[in-house]
Amino acid sequence: MEEPIESAGKITARDAGIRYGVILSCLSILYFVTAAVTGTNMTEGIGRWGGLIFTVGVLWFAHKYYKENGDGFMSIGQGVAISFWVSLISSVISSIFTFVYVKYIDDGFIQNLKDRQYDQFLEEGMSDSQIEQAMSISESFMTPNALLLFGIFGGIVMGLIIGLVISLFTQRKNPDFTV
Repeated sequence: MEEPIESAGKITARDAGIRYGVILSCLSILYFVTAAVTGTNMTEGIGRWGGLIFTVGVLWFAHKYYKENGDGFMSIGQGVAISFWVSLISSVISSIFTFVYVKYIDDGFIQNLKDRQYDQFLEEGMSDSQIEQAMSISESFMTPNALLLFGIFGGIVMGLIIGLVISLFTQRKNPDFTV
């Protein structure tokens, strides 16, 4: 009988990334639903930064898990690889959920986004013609399909950037390997 990969001490960056990607997607979905139900503005304040806090925490725990279940070491490259897998898995799952939610569950979600964008343009002192032009541009990005695509690609890019920074702090160089 084969020993599980994790207990053999040969966990891969992908293994850790997939595990924690699922965890981050669950947290992201819970956060999104809570914000949507309470009417929290996701573009400013805690609505904007709350998701980043979850991402930083989950990536830190993913790196910790990798080191504890591997050989105890992690390079920056391995940390970024873990971050890629976490970001990929969580972005795909949570973006698909957001797509389904916006398209089939809460049909007023997009209109709420548009209304907030319009109010923001008014607060910035834009003229009616400027607002009309800006809204025509921004509305093309406020569709379920656009949210899906930007959620996936934006999540991966942001996850990689955050993962690189976290990897600088969580790396543990193997003294047996010198570069």
